[in-house]
Amino acid sequence: MHVRDYWALTKPRVVALIVFTALVGMFLAVPGLPPLKESVFGLLGIWLAAASAAAINHLIDQRIDAVMARTANRPLPTGALNGRQVLLFAIALGVLSMLLLVIFVNPITALLTFASLIGYAIIYTGWLKRATPQNIVIGGIAGAAPPLLGWAAVTGMQGPWDWGHALLLVLIIFVWTPPHFWALAIFRRDDYARALIPMLPVTHGVNYTRWQILLYTVLLFVATLLPWVTGMSGVFYLGGAVVLGLVFIWYAWKLLDPPDEFFAMRVFNYSVVYLMALFAFLLIDHWLMPWLGGSPVMTFEPVP
Repeated sequence: MHVRDYWALTKPRVVALIVFTALVGMFLAVPGLPPLKESVFGLLGIWLAAASAAAINHLIDQRIDAVMARTANRPLPTGALNGRQVLLFAIALGVLSMLLLVIFVNPITALLTFASLIGYAIIYTGWLKRATPQNIVIGGIAGAAPPLLGWAAVTGMQGPWDWGHALLLVLIIFVWTPPHFWALAIFRRDDYARALIPMLPVTHGVNYTRWQILLYTVLLFVATLLPWVTGMSGVFYLGGAVVLGLVFIWYAWKLLDPPDEFFAMRVFNYSVVYLMALFAFLLIDHWLMPWLGGSPVMTFEPVP
C-alpha cells in the first residue's frame, strides 16, 4: 500500500483551503446553522471532487512535474505510483463524490461540482496551462467555485438572490488567483521555462508580471468591498478586508522592486494567509451582524 503517496495525489493543503471556503459559503447562505446532513455530505463530496481533480492534475502533468524542482518528488515522477493506479484512484474519488452529492445533497451541487472538476482537471490542466499565458486567469473560474458549491449544498440555489451573493464570493477568489499564482510563477519561472509552460513571467517577463500582480491586487481590494456594499456583510468584515487588502497591495507594490529574489515567495505565502483570513472575517461577521444591528442578507426573500 502507498497510502502516503495516494494522500500526496490529493494535494491536501490546497484542498483544505478549497473545503474551508466552501464551508464559509455554507454558513453565509443561511441565517443560522446550515443543515447538518447537507453540510457534512456536501463538504465530503466537494473534498472528494477536489482530490480527484488534483490526482488528474498529477496524471496529466507527470512529464512537466519530472523536470520541475518543485514537483520532481511527486509520486508519478519518482515512480512510487504508475499512471494506471493514479487514473483509477482519481475515477474512484470522482464517482464517489458525485454519488454522495446526488444522493445526500442535491443535483445542482453535484452538477456544479462536476463542472468545476472538469474545468480544473481537464480544461485548465490539459489545455489552458499549455496554451496561453492567461491560463491561470481563464482557468481560475474553476478554482474559484468552492464557495458557490458550499452555498448550493445548503440552499439548492432556489433563486437569484442565492446566485448573486454566492457569485460575489466566487469573484473574490477569481480575482485573487492571478496575483497569488503569478507570485509563485515569478519565483519558479526557470522551472516553467524548462517545462515549456507559457506562464506569464516566461512569456512576458518578470517586470510585466509584477505590474499585473499589482493591478489584480488593486482589483481584488475593490472586489472584497462588494459584500459590504451589497449588505451581505457588515463593518467587522469591512475593517478586516481593508486591512488585509492594504497589506496585500503593499506586498504587490514592494514586489515591483523587491529586496531579494525570495520576496515573490513571501507574497505568495501572504496571499494564502490573506484568503483564509478574509473568509474567516466573512464568517465571523456573519455571526456578529445581528448583534451589531445588522441583518444577514440571507433572510431576504424574493418579492412575489
